[in-house]
Amino acid sequence: MAQLIPKENRAEDTRFRVLRLLEESPELSQRQIADQLGVSLGGVNYCLHALIDKGFVKIQNFQDNKNKLAYAYLLTPKGMYEKSKLMANFLQRKMKEYEALKQEIDALQNELKKNEEPGS
Repeated sequence: MAQLIPKENRAEDTRFRVLRLLEESPELSQRQIADQLGVSLGGVNYCLHALIDKGFVKIQNFQDNKNKLAYAYLLTPKGMYEKSKLMANFLQRKMKEYEALKQEIDALQNELKKNEEPGS
């Protein structure tokens, strides 16, 4: 049976995905980050402020941009290290989920074979 992802893991996954996305595209707006990750704009705002408060991300204005509301979200060295730690945790959880899903699929396939056998 499918399991719900604990709230702590969801928050950690969101932090990891935000850091990963910002490393690739620091110029993204909060709305673009929310759209790409499939989370709420408020959730991204909350996450970014927490990452900034912890020193993992710093904000930089675009100097040559006429839109003074445009920012770049840059990972600090501390943020790069945090992203690596989160990535290791993320990968470990996903491997466990994969193994559990593989076992569930095998069990369902075996059950289906039993139901398809004549006389069962």
